[in-house]
Amino acid sequence: MESNRQIRSCRTRTIDGLSNSPLDVLVVGGGIIGAGIVRDAAMRGLRVGLIEQHDFAWGTSSRSSRLLHGGIRYLAQARLGLVRQASLEKVVIGRIAPHLAAPLPFIFPTYRKTAWPLWKLRIGVRVYDLLCGGKNLGSSSALDVPQVQQRVPGLSPNNLTGAVRFFDGATNDARLVIDTLRSAARHGGLLCNYLKLAEANRNGARWRCLVHDVSENRQHHIETGCVVNATGPWAGQFRQSRIHIRGTKGIHIVLDRDRLPLEEGLMMTNGRRVTTAIPWGERVYMGTTDTDYDGPLDEVRSGPEDVAYLLAILNQTFPGAALAESDVLRTWAGVRPLIADPRGTPSDVSRSHEIRSNSNGWIDVAGGKLTTYRLIAEQVVNQLLKQSRREARACRTAHEPLVPESEARGISGIVPPPVNESVVEHACTNEWALHLDDVMVRRTRWHLYHRDVHAIAGNVADWMARCLDWSNDRRDAEIRRYERVLD
Repeated sequence: MESNRQIRSCRTRTIDGLSNSPLDVLVVGGGIIGAGIVRDAAMRGLRVGLIEQHDFAWGTSSRSSRLLHGGIRYLAQARLGLVRQASLEKVVIGRIAPHLAAPLPFIFPTYRKTAWPLWKLRIGVRVYDLLCGGKNLGSSSALDVPQVQQRVPGLSPNNLTGAVRFFDGATNDARLVIDTLRSAARHGGLLCNYLKLAEANRNGARWRCLVHDVSENRQHHIETGCVVNATGPWAGQFRQSRIHIRGTKGIHIVLDRDRLPLEEGLMMTNGRRVTTAIPWGERVYMGTTDTDYDGPLDEVRSGPEDVAYLLAILNQTFPGAALAESDVLRTWAGVRPLIADPRGTPSDVSRSHEIRSNSNGWIDVAGGKLTTYRLIAEQVVNQLLKQSRREARACRTAHEPLVPESEARGISGIVPPPVNESVVEHACTNEWALHLDDVMVRRTRWHLYHRDVHAIAGNVADWMARCLDWSNDRRDAEIRRYERVLD
């Protein structure tokens, strides 16, 4: 009971803080880009708030491939600038969030008569290392056929010519968002999920924003000198927006590791398309698809054809595996907010970001990659400071850790923490979790990792009920809400 009062009081104080006096900046969108911006702005001394219509990391930022990578396939597209940016930033994230950045070696097998010959990839991985400024997470190398077969048992031997081995980083995308927000809050940022921007109008030198509290069904007003639209796939929903999005859907599947016993990441190809299989504790996940998407953004789903496509690639790569849909433990699907370009296939569209602003103090930011979120945030804050002609502290986001190691231990990591009540209580009291799926899907990833999620969800609902003073009816409603996520 006392815990529930404290949590409600904290949320009320946050909303009062957002609405009682003007902000310098209001960030709309609680994904990784918005989280990076609110952290950067708060650390520079700005009075900044962030609102999110769903839960933090609800959209694309909890549905990625969970990699810190330069994008080795972008070398073939001659996007050296993007690769260098991302390659340097993955090292930065390793410095500020070591608990969410583990070096991950990848093996990229090569076959005769394909678009990815061994000689070209050997050159590519050397260039890849150089673009990291000589500070990649590990050194690349080439493997002959026996070495590849020893490292990847069961790999198809037909026309196999060897492989290259290079390094990127594994992460936990949703936890990276939450820990970035924890850092922002520590520096004075005002953060509120389930708070939707309904309307924004210019009123003299400020924006007057009407926001709807989804959880309490109430409305509030926020005044701010600048609005940053960092809503990802939703970026075009506001009449002030000047950015156009080409949404592409990507799905992943989760398998038991004993069905696909990989020790390292594996790159697989289907024509020019590249997919990856990534070890994740007792599991392996594989993705991703890349298809244009114009459906409802709140209901992005993995279709049977998406799952079949990924399984076909796996069975082609591992002929003896005989993987079937029944082997798929869980799936997830998300929409990439790419800058609109009607030319080419979804895989051809640039992953670069764009920042667009007008003289009225409205800034749109979209595109980009999980790996470059901190750099994008720095550029946005630089631009809004220049536009408003105000002084601020220097950017420190590349050097100051997101959270102390002691605050990450047992809570935040690449592999989910053990299922226990203390983790759930922490999510409710320190990480803004209001619903059962907030904990199961985003704070812990138990939803994607465990088989017995119904039993776990029941326990988590009981623990949240004690922490948040839920009635039996509310507990049952949360279970039903979570079951819709499972569906």
